[in-house]
Amino acid sequence: MKKASLAGAFFMSAIWLSSAQAFCPAPVGLASVQVQRVVDGDTLRLTDGRSVRMIGLNAPELGKKGRTDEPFAVAARQRLQALVKASNGRVGLLPGRESKDHYGRTLAHVYGADGANLEAQLLAEGLGYQVAVAPNVDLFSCQQAAERSARQARLGLWRQSSVLKADQIKTSGFALLSGRVSKVQRNRGGVWIELQDSVVLRIAPNLLGQFDVAQLDRLPGQQIEARGWVLDRSRKGGLKSGQARWMLPLTHPGMFQLVQ
Repeated sequence: MKKASLAGAFFMSAIWLSSAQAFCPAPVGLASVQVQRVVDGDTLRLTDGRSVRMIGLNAPELGKKGRTDEPFAVAARQRLQALVKASNGRVGLLPGRESKDHYGRTLAHVYGADGANLEAQLLAEGLGYQVAVAPNVDLFSCQQAAERSARQARLGLWRQSSVLKADQIKTSGFALLSGRVSKVQRNRGGVWIELQDSVVLRIAPNLLGQFDVAQLDRLPGQQIEARGWVLDRSRKGGLKSGQARWMLPLTHPGMFQLVQ
């Protein structure tokens, strides 16, 4: 009975991974590059010396400077290694509209030899979170669908709730959080969405055109879920009396949603 169950699980897993390849199919004529090594679950090092940060995916962090690995960080790296190996060490790159990040890494979508988008593959297996940073949002919809499928099936990171309450934020870094909107303010610094006096979400003025302003005005009293990189405003003396210590910049409308 146990053998039959295991065989069934393997069969269903194979179907799942096959269907995951349908997300974000590769465009024609991608440049093929050789991978030197997989750094972590969302970063590759190429033989030409470039580091490639995969667009739309934020994998759990590997432990550094004495810190422990985040859950599924090793699994994400190992899975990306396997996907690269299955492509004989060569992948296709589709550069982003913004081609470099502030660390000098190349920003690109990465594809396997079978045409599967590797970010969507990892998202569909629950081995990373979808992120959207304008202007590199061309594959937002299909990557969102990949993550949603993993979340609904409770795969990987989604086996247990990954969502923190706003008042549970205690450190800077990537977070998926939820809270009730207590206030929405607008000034020269953009739009500020306060969550229960614990975290404030900020939309910079240059990004506001991407958002539904009428929806933002209706947010007070609503429960929302947001994701992104939390900043500690107290570190550089930028925290004024009465302000929330933690700030999460929203980089795209898809980085928050109403919770039903």
